[in-house]
Amino acid sequence: MSYTFLQHYWCFLVSLLGALLVFLLFVQGANSMVRSLGYTEEGRRLIINSTGRKWEFTFTTLVTFGGAFFASFPLFYSTSFGGAYWLWMIILFTFVVQAVSYEFQNKLGNFLGPKTFQMCLVINGLLGPLLLGGAVATFFEGSNFIVAKENLVDTGVLTPVISRWANASHGLDALLNPWVLVFGLAVMFLARVLGILYIINNVDDEDIRSRASVRLIGAAVPFLVLFVAYLVHLLLKDGYAYDEAGIISIVPYKYLDNFLTLWPLTILFLVGVVLVLWGIATEILRGSKFFTLHSSLFPFSGIWPAGIGVVLVVLPLLLMSAWNGTAYYPSTADLQSSLTIVNSCSSEFTLRTMFYVSLIIPFVLAYIVYAWWAIDKKKLTKDEIADGHSY
Repeated sequence: MSYTFLQHYWCFLVSLLGALLVFLLFVQGANSMVRSLGYTEEGRRLIINSTGRKWEFTFTTLVTFGGAFFASFPLFYSTSFGGAYWLWMIILFTFVVQAVSYEFQNKLGNFLGPKTFQMCLVINGLLGPLLLGGAVATFFEGSNFIVAKENLVDTGVLTPVISRWANASHGLDALLNPWVLVFGLAVMFLARVLGILYIINNVDDEDIRSRASVRLIGAAVPFLVLFVAYLVHLLLKDGYAYDEAGIISIVPYKYLDNFLTLWPLTILFLVGVVLVLWGIATEILRGSKFFTLHSSLFPFSGIWPAGIGVVLVVLPLLLMSAWNGTAYYPSTADLQSSLTIVNSCSSEFTLRTMFYVSLIIPFVLAYIVYAWWAIDKKKLTKDEIADGHSY
C-alpha cells in the first residue's frame, strides 16, 4: 500500500459516499412534491411517513461524507467547509429544519400548524439537492479561494490561516456561475425523479401512485435536458491538471481526456445511464400495451435500476474530477492554490490507519441493507398513519 494507492483509495471511498448521498436524496425529492402528490391531508401524511422512514439514512450519509473528507483530505475540508461556510451552513440548516419538521409537525402544542412544517420539508426538498449539486459542480467549475501553506511556518502570525475565501460571499458566489446552477438544478430534478419512483414502490395508494406516474414525466424531462447539457459542457471545457512537481495548469478537453483514459469508469458511467433510463421507463410505461407485451424487460420496480444507476453515474463522475492527474477543487482566484489528492491529503500514517478501519464498512452496509429491507418489506398504507408512531 503505497502513499499514492492510499490517496486514490480514499478518493474512491469519499466519491462512493457522495454517490450514495445523491441516491438517498430521493427523500428530499419526494418531500418537494408532497403537496402535488398528496391532494388530501391523509395523502400528504402518507408521503411524509414514507420518506420519514429514510431521512436518517440521508442525513447520516451527509455527515459521514463530510467526516470522511475531513479525515482524508483535511485541506479541502478547511478550504471549502471553512471558506464557503454560507453555502454549507444553508445546506445544513435546511437538513436540521427537516429533522425538526418530521418530529414536531403533528405533535401536541404545535402552534405553527402542520402546514408550516410541511412547507419546511418542501423547502428542504428543493434547496438541499440544488445547493448540494451546486457544491459538487465546483469540483469542475472552480471556487474563489487562496491557499497559503507558508503561513504555518510564519513565526509572525499567532493564528495562521492556511486557506481563505477571496471575497466576502463565502461560497454564495458559486451560484452566479450559470453552469453551477445547471448542475444543481439537474440534481434537484434527479432527486424528484427518485422520490417519485420511491413513492410509487413504497406507498400502497392508487390515487398517489397514479398521480406520481404523471408527475414523473414532468421531472424526468428537465433532468435529462439539464444533465445532457452539463455533460456536453464538461466534455468540451478546459480542465485543471497537475504534474509531478505539483504545478497546476489549464488543459483543453481535460475531462474528455479523463473519460477516454479512464475507460473502465466510462463504461461504468454508461451502464449507470442505461439503468437510470430503464428505471424511469419502467414506471412511465407501466400499464401500457408495450409494458404488457414486454413485461420481462421490467422485472423490478423503477426505483431499483434507477437507484443503482445513479450510484454508477455519480461515482465515476466524481472520480473523473480527481484521478488521472486532475485538480479536483480548482481555484479561480489563484491557479496554484487548486487542490489535488496529493497536496490536500492527510499523512500516510493517517490514511494507512484509516484504511484498516474502513474494512468494517461492508459490515455496516450489510446492516443498512437489512434495516432497509425490514422497514420496507411491507408497503405503507393509510392504516399505519393512524398509530402513535407516525409523523
